[in-house]
Amino acid sequence: MTTDTPATRPADLPDAIHHWIGGKLTGSADGRTLPVADPVSNTPYTTAAAGGPDDVDRAVAAARAAFPSWSKVGNRERASVLYRIADAVEAHEERLAAWETFDSGLPITQARGQARRAAENFRYFADVVVALGEEAFRAGDQQLNYVVRTPVGVAGLITPWNTPFMLESWKLAPALASGCTLVLKPAEWTPLSASLWPEILDQAGLPSGVVNIVHGIGEEAGQALVDHPDVPLISFTGSTDTGRHIVRSSAAHLKTTSMELGGKSPVVLFADADLEAALDSVVFGVFSLNGERCTAGSRVLVQRPVYEEFTRRLAERADQVRVGPPADPATEVGALVHPEHYARVLQYVEIGRREARLMAGGVRPAHLPEGNYLQPTVFADVPRDARIFQEEIFGPVVAVAPFDDEAEAVELANATAYGLAAYVWTSDLKRGHRVAHAVESGMVWVNSHNVRDLRTPFGGVKASGLGREGGAHSIDFYTESKIVHVMLGEVRTPRFGAS
Repeated sequence: MTTDTPATRPADLPDAIHHWIGGKLTGSADGRTLPVADPVSNTPYTTAAAGGPDDVDRAVAAARAAFPSWSKVGNRERASVLYRIADAVEAHEERLAAWETFDSGLPITQARGQARRAAENFRYFADVVVALGEEAFRAGDQQLNYVVRTPVGVAGLITPWNTPFMLESWKLAPALASGCTLVLKPAEWTPLSASLWPEILDQAGLPSGVVNIVHGIGEEAGQALVDHPDVPLISFTGSTDTGRHIVRSSAAHLKTTSMELGGKSPVVLFADADLEAALDSVVFGVFSLNGERCTAGSRVLVQRPVYEEFTRRLAERADQVRVGPPADPATEVGALVHPEHYARVLQYVEIGRREARLMAGGVRPAHLPEGNYLQPTVFADVPRDARIFQEEIFGPVVAVAPFDDEAEAVELANATAYGLAAYVWTSDLKRGHRVAHAVESGMVWVNSHNVRDLRTPFGGVKASGLGREGGAHSIDFYTESKIVHVMLGEVRTPRFGAS
């Protein structure tokens, strides 16, 4: 691994990142900008327009103007546009990966995977909207009842800084497939890859105003989008505290909301599991994407007969994880996204030193004196009331605790406010099913790491969110269902007031 720490700066970075409103690149109405820094040098390399209410007003007006025509485009034609968007994303794969790596600290090999997944999101939702039928119900010979889907209107999309481009595509694709127009507010820490959307969408022939992008901080641009009376729907991915605030703000206009929030996902490992496969899954699940993933298996619960062995081996693997410059293809964990987040993760490491037994990591790698780097960190013997057991850290830090039997495993798995994902490892499939059904989470993987099927619902329970997106569930979210009742036979209505 190289000891050279400066960020590998792509040659074609923009001098400034602008809003995209009504098909045109534009600065903020008041001229304000935000500095944008890379997480390796923490040095600003460009600026982004700092949006506010006036910019959101312009974007919503453009989306509203584009809605009547885009919403009337047939499903097959909209799908054709989405296929072209997917092709354009793939054509930008190397550039996109380099920009995402530079801006977010994501290792380059993982950034390439995000680009391919973004393209697949558009292809998948194009397929969904073409194949999705509408329901019809026949009541004998007397009445036919059928359901019509109509797009909700202008969708407000607020996306996070981890894997930003891919998660933007996860919202853009179903919104466009459903016939909505939209305003996207990307995360202010990682706006670079979002600046590729105008070129990509123009190449695909998307009409002007269908997608609008307003950059800026959440308290200003994001809040203005949430508060706007002409945005009936908000899809948000981010922290639980911010999600709670958005739901409270949205109540004033009775907006439809989808909240994909935080997680503290358990891995339940029984003594009869395939320990080799489980170890690979645990290491990848909590340390890939720099640990900055909502579904990370950040609490590992291990049955006592194999607890010491598994914990020791997990610590050994964590010590061997290659931490380095994000642009180095050998890197497995790169730089955390921002100094503020880095400081927060380090604070949790210090808390963990007081609460549990440090088995690995917890320090900056010696060969990386600058940048937001942390060696993957393993804490053992973590009590259930420990903050590192209860609170989302969102970094390469894992808490390990023992359990004795199935009942205790389920109890510990459910002993947090969160309920997004869970992972169960056992050779007893009956037990695997029992535990999967008993764990309070929106998604469970049995003898598997986080392999997503785009057809399935994505979302959590408790403090991990509201609603479900994914597959037909996403189309349900971005559309309104109207039932039409048609009388086929003679009308026999009771004749009130007739003589």
